[in-house]
Amino acid sequence: MPETSFSSVRAGALLLAVLVASSDRAVAQAPVPSTAPVAPARRITLDDALVMAEGGSEQVAVAEAGVQRADGQISLARSALFPQANGAIGYQRTLQTQFSGIFDTDTPVEPCAGLTVNPGAPIDQRVAELERYLQCPPQNPFGGSSDLPFGQLNTWTATLQIAQNVWDAGQTRARERQARAGRDAASLGVTTTRAQLDLDVAVAYYDAALADRLTTITESTLAQAEETLRQIDVQFQVGQIAEFEVLRARVSRDNQRSAVIRARIQRDLAYLRLKQLINVPADQPIELDANLTEPRGALASRWAATLAQAEAGFALVERTAVKQTEAGVRASEAAVAVTKADFLPHVTASSTFIAYAYDPLPAYNRRDWTVGASVSMPLLDGGRRKANRAIAEATLEESRQQLQLVKELAELDQRSARATWEAARAAWDASAGTVEEAQRAYQIADVRYREGLSTQLELNDARLALERAEAARAQAARDLQLTRARLALLPDLPIGAASGGGATATAVAAGNAQPPQGSASQATAATATQTTGTRQ
Repeated sequence: MPETSFSSVRAGALLLAVLVASSDRAVAQAPVPSTAPVAPARRITLDDALVMAEGGSEQVAVAEAGVQRADGQISLARSALFPQANGAIGYQRTLQTQFSGIFDTDTPVEPCAGLTVNPGAPIDQRVAELERYLQCPPQNPFGGSSDLPFGQLNTWTATLQIAQNVWDAGQTRARERQARAGRDAASLGVTTTRAQLDLDVAVAYYDAALADRLTTITESTLAQAEETLRQIDVQFQVGQIAEFEVLRARVSRDNQRSAVIRARIQRDLAYLRLKQLINVPADQPIELDANLTEPRGALASRWAATLAQAEAGFALVERTAVKQTEAGVRASEAAVAVTKADFLPHVTASSTFIAYAYDPLPAYNRRDWTVGASVSMPLLDGGRRKANRAIAEATLEESRQQLQLVKELAELDQRSARATWEAARAAWDASAGTVEEAQRAYQIADVRYREGLSTQLELNDARLALERAEAARAQAARDLQLTRARLALLPDLPIGAASGGGATATAVAAGNAQPPQGSASQATAATATQTTGTRQ
């Protein structure tokens, strides 16, 4: 048979095989109609996520409870400035008393006239009057009254005590200042907690968006691998290539399937983390309105002014964490004043009113009412007051040194945040043309392989380089958005608050497959991976 006829037959067979394979693939990929209802996905912007997270955050609720506790401590400290009144009602039943029968006699006693003293009477009459009186039987010296408090069978008492702190060397005012400083620190803690929550939400939001993008990249790479396998299988069926090439393409396709599974799992975990933060049920579908193609646009509307000022130029900002530490210093200073007041006397005025009632009730006809003042001062306490003062002074010095350290760390943290933002912006700018170049390189490698001018190894290299470039581009966008969010939240963030690692999410795509040793794409892949390691 002539060579031209053989070539025509082979081309016809190849065309027929391509048509059959395309038809089978179309049938296999035809969507199967589903009767199960699918809940519509809720589209969420970053502003929506922040509002939803703050509305039901347990961390914010705990911080606000701390403010309420601090308010109670202020009221507790101020209570010592006002009079303290206590009331009590009591009852006592006498079972046995020493006064029982003290004035009783066995026989009735006639009343005896009292002693009559007459200084003008003769001496014998005066002596006779004394002898008569001394011969009288003993009688009740209180006149026989049964309303006396001695030996009463039932006794009711009503007591009212009032005390007023007159002077305590400023100890109460010092405790009030200490409580107010604690309240200031608690209020600032709510601010830092909200800022940290906003940053955590932003990290989870863009991690989920990045996981979405990486899943799309790995699925696209899988589609490319399946298309390559289909072409190689057709060539093998017509006898153009060996079975080894088919096996290599199938292994490459199967490896990419594993990568897709890992990417989907990472995406599901990222969405679960975000849903937990924004209080959305785990089974409710959501869709993120994240911008990973142009990360220099708006983030959240609430951060617009602060972010624009931070990106305009470097200027030291006042940090909430520094204010918290300053409140701690004020509290320590007040604690020292409290301990010093223990060395001075305290003056207290008091009054007590007690009403008594006996059988029958409610005749409270006997009363005691006293008013007094006292001066108290411990003389010997085994060194307790000196120890308390030494502890308070050491705590004050410690808090002052911590304040200085926090100020230094705040400046370092701000400079570090800006440097990280500049590095993320540079990484984003550097990755601008990488994806286009990798796409062009893959197209050329695909054409060369179809024309028989290159090997399957070169095609796989180009596909992996494209996958890495797209993953690096998406990672750079995520890193840039998070560094911008940290710049916007920096004034209220705790010192050293992190916004998540940059290289972790890239492993979903970048770690799917390693190029063969000595391949031409290793240098390109390594260069692309270096741009994904930015950390906030």
